[in-house]
Amino acid sequence: MDLFKEIVEQFKHNQNPTLAAPMAKYMQSRFAFLGLPRPERNRLQGAFIKQAKREQTINWDFVWDCWDLPEREYQYLAVDYLITLAEYLQPQDMTKMERLLTAKSWWDTVDTITVKLVGQMCRLYPQLIDDYIYKWAAGEDIWLIRSTILFQLKYKQATDPILLEALILQQNNSREFFITKSIGWALREYSKTAPQWVQAFIATHPLQPLSIREGSKYL
Repeated sequence: MDLFKEIVEQFKHNQNPTLAAPMAKYMQSRFAFLGLPRPERNRLQGAFIKQAKREQTINWDFVWDCWDLPEREYQYLAVDYLITLAEYLQPQDMTKMERLLTAKSWWDTVDTITVKLVGQMCRLYPQLIDDYIYKWAAGEDIWLIRSTILFQLKYKQATDPILLEALILQQNNSREFFITKSIGWALREYSKTAPQWVQAFIATHPLQPLSIREGSKYL
């Protein structure tokens, strides 16, 4: 695909080894990096993203090709591409979200996909909560579990507190850092909208210390 090759070459041509090393270290050396921080990526991909928006359709081959490349910036590019075209996501694309959440998983891509894509899809198509969110919550993949706790993160008044409570209480005994952290983050964010609910929830349910500390930050 010419467009794919073009943007890949643009990224490679502008790579910065001096920045790549600390960027990889920040991600615990889980991924190789080209050394392209967000402002530089925005500059390089700007025209491509504008063109993608005009096409009004998602090229999933492009997404998978980006996901297959070793350098992390290409996964960021794929996520930015999907966010640009998020309005064209359909319920059947939730299986693709699951694939993205469970391949090359780390908080940087998982959280963005969860909040900006999975969250939007579940608001538009509530049946996805029954079809996927509950299934993910009952599984063992920590990144899918994290996604179930965080997908309502930006819902504010639209947050379903009964659902949030149920999903948290499924995991409140977990000692997995990325799960306990997500519980605290979800409670902290919801406390901006419903501080009394969050305060009462923390006071009446057993939670890990990290979850309590994070969730209580604004109380």
